[in-house]
Parts: sequence; C-alpha cells; structure tokens
Amino acid sequence: MFDPWVVLSALTDPVTLLLMSLSACFGIVMGAVPGLSGTLGIALLLPFTFGLEPATALLMLGSVYCGSEYGGSIPAILINTPGTAAALCTTFDGHVMAMKGEAQKALFTALISSVAGGVFGVAALLFLSVPLANVSMKFGAPEQFWLCVFALTIIASLSSGNVLKGVIGALVGLLLACVGMDPVTGYPRFTFNTMELMSGINVVPALIGLFAIPQALLLLRAPGEKGVMAPYRRAPGVFWETLKGFFRRLWVVLVAGVVGVVVGIMPGAGGNIASFVAYNEAKRFSRKPEAFGTGIMEGVMAPEVCNNAVVGGAQIPMLTLGIPGSAPAAVMLGALMTHGLKPGFGLFTEQGDIVFTYVFGLILSNILILLLGLVLVRVFVRALQIPQHFLVAAIMALSVVGSYSINGSVMDVLSMMACGLLGYVLVRYRFGVAPLALGLILGTTMEEGFKLSLHLGSAEGNVMLFFFSRPQSLVLIALTVLSLGYSVWKEYAQRRKAA
Repeated sequence: MFDPWVVLSALTDPVTLLLMSLSACFGIVMGAVPGLSGTLGIALLLPFTFGLEPATALLMLGSVYCGSEYGGSIPAILINTPGTAAALCTTFDGHVMAMKGEAQKALFTALISSVAGGVFGVAALLFLSVPLANVSMKFGAPEQFWLCVFALTIIASLSSGNVLKGVIGALVGLLLACVGMDPVTGYPRFTFNTMELMSGINVVPALIGLFAIPQALLLLRAPGEKGVMAPYRRAPGVFWETLKGFFRRLWVVLVAGVVGVVVGIMPGAGGNIASFVAYNEAKRFSRKPEAFGTGIMEGVMAPEVCNNAVVGGAQIPMLTLGIPGSAPAAVMLGALMTHGLKPGFGLFTEQGDIVFTYVFGLILSNILILLLGLVLVRVFVRALQIPQHFLVAAIMALSVVGSYSINGSVMDVLSMMACGLLGYVLVRYRFGVAPLALGLILGTTMEEGFKLSLHLGSAEGNVMLFFFSRPQSLVLIALTVLSLGYSVWKEYAQRRKAA
C-alpha cells in the first residue's frame, strides 16, 4: 500500500512542482510543433531523469506525455495542421470555428477538454486498473482486426458528403500501409529494392506531409482567395463563457472519455484510432449530428477529451502487466525499468508510494497544463500571426526537421514530401485527406490482426469459427454492423428528405 503523507509531501515539493511545470511546457511544445510528438519528448527527456528520485522522474515524463496531447490541438485549430496524429479530428470543427472568428473559443474548448479528458483517464487508471487490464488481456488477433474494421466504418463521417471519395481515399491509405515487409511472413512488398522502405512508410512523416504541406501550399494562393490562417480576436469573458458551454455538454466527456480509456488499454490502438471513434460516437449520440464539421464545441471536445483520456488508459496495462497501450507508454515502460521499477501487481503493493505519487501527480499535471495553457496559447497565437510567406517557410522547415528527427532518416523526409504532394492533389480535387490518413494508420494493425487470425484459426482447424465465435469479436462485429446500418440509413433519409 502507500502512505498518503509521503505522496502529499512529494507532490507539494517546490522543486518537483517546478520540474513538472517545465516538463509540461516542453510537452506542449513537442505536441504543438508538427512532426514532433510526446514519444520523442519523453525519449529526449529520459536521460535527464537518471539522477532524480523515481517518483520525480516519472512525474516529469508523465507531464511531457499529458502536455503533448494537449499541444497538438493548437496548430490543428489555428492552421488546420494537427501537431500530433491524435489531434487530426480536432481540425474538423476546431479550424472551422477559428475561421468563423471563434479561434479563442476553440482554443479554450480544446484546453478545458484536454484537462477533463486527462483527469478522466487518470481516474480510470486509479480505480479500474485491475479489471480493465484483465479485459485487455482477452483481446487477441481477431479482436484487433475487428476493431480496425469498426474504425473504418466511420469513413462516411469523414468524407464531406461524398462517401465514394472517402472510400477511395481509405483504399489508397491501406495500399500505402502495405509498403514494407509483411508483418507476419517478413516478405518485402513495394520496396523497390530499397532498404529504407523495408520497415514501411513511417506514419508520422506521412501525416506531416498529408496535412502540413497542403496547408503550406494553400497559403501561397493568390491574395484574392480566402486565406487558411485563422483570424484570432481576443475578447474578455470568453473563457468563462466557454467553461459554461463545456459543462452543458458533459455527455461528450462521458462518451469520449470511455472510448479513450477502453481503446487506450488495447495495445497498439492508441489515440489515433480512439479520437476517430470518439468523434463518430459523439456525432451518433448528438441530437444534431449534421452540425458536426460545421464548427461546434462538441466536435472539438470529443477528440480532445478522448486523446487525453488515452494517456491514463494506455498506462493501465503498462503498470499492471508491463504491456504498454501506446508508443509513449512504451517509452514510459522503459523509464520504469531504467529506474528499477518492475511492472506488475507487486508494483502497487511493494512500491505503492512511488506508483500513487505518480498517479495523483498526473492529475496535478493536468491542472498545471490548464494554468500554463491560458498563457502559452497567446504565445503560440502570436508566433503564428506572422506574414504568410514566413509561415510557409516555417511550416516547411519544421516539417522537414520534424520528419528527419524521428529516425534520422532522409527517406522519412522524402516520404513526407511525397505524401505532401499527394495530399495537395487530394485537397484540390475535394477528396479530403482524413480517410487516407485513417487507412494508413489502421493498415498495418488490421493486416497483422487478420493474418495472425488466419494462421491461428488454421491451427485450431476452423478459421471462420476463430473469427466469429469469440465474445469480444462478436461485440465488435455488432458495433460494426450498427455503425454501417446507421450510415446507410442516414444517407437514405437525407436523400429522401432532399427528394
């Protein structure tokens, strides 16, 4: 167990609070700069924690993790370029709100939602660690496949009224995900005898290219055309108005928070998938689903609550079973072991003071992010309110530096540029890049789950039974059928109404 006074003294130590604040600021910067990420931030900060107490070190790394998830929403709202892959859905309504002159409200909505989602995830980590970790252990290859199929059913919500173009974009994304070695057999595909492509197209540089480069090129349009940079008009009382609107929409926090925690504990899923699912489920539960994508608070709240709830959910199996639920959680697992902490149920009993100091410290980190965000948002807005040609150069430079810094590979930079040109073509012809990004993100996970299920089903003697008889698979299949049925019914109802 743990001593509450030890935890309280650790969290009120001025040095610890200072280090947590600096780490949160660093995490916000890592999330706000396209191409950088919380994973990279944790990895960069890890060597500087070796001489610190384990609890303090974990609090610093956890603050980076929380801060990066919030930071990704800032460029997503202001310049329609998600700072992290999980902030992609924030662009759907956040940038629209900003372009309508509500940039300050959108930024405050993202900030409040991020903090609420972070606290929701930590609460799940605190109270539901053991039962949710047991559930995650029951998810095998077929459940992994069906989860990706369920996620792909939301393409209709991302296609801007043209489902066919959305399906084409998703298929292109799935095709790009096939580049590299087969995840099961290791056979190289579409590599053109290039060693750099053996590991496939790195998702992060590809997402930078798909979203950052088209926006940079669109900024070079003729002065008479509508600009992409969102206008920011500061007004008094907006924060309290936004806070009141947030409390009137607490159902979004519940829906998106549950999705974030559940998907977060599934190894390999992470905030990328969770934010799409949360956005779609919030749209499904809404009384006005047609308003999503037009710039409403619910459209910003859902992905931001969700991707911050994933932070707590992803650490449930990490702390209890040593199975990270996301890439940043995997780096956190390495940090645990570096400081001599062995994940497992014994961690909560033998070293409870350290664990519960870290868990309660995550709540404190989110509160610090709320306070820091109110100041840092203005700094980022001012930094982005520069002449367009300077902004274009900055986006291009940061995209190249961010892509190269991930693995130190020139191929990542080339992949980013190629995906940028592809994204620009898609945007110009009104295809949209979100379905393509979804296919690229889900492709490898979906293929791995499918092929492993085939091999395991063959070993058991009945492939179909292996796919369709497991209780968890049946739940995901039912959700997939309901999602598809709802999309078909909705499109039919709209056509009938128009007729």
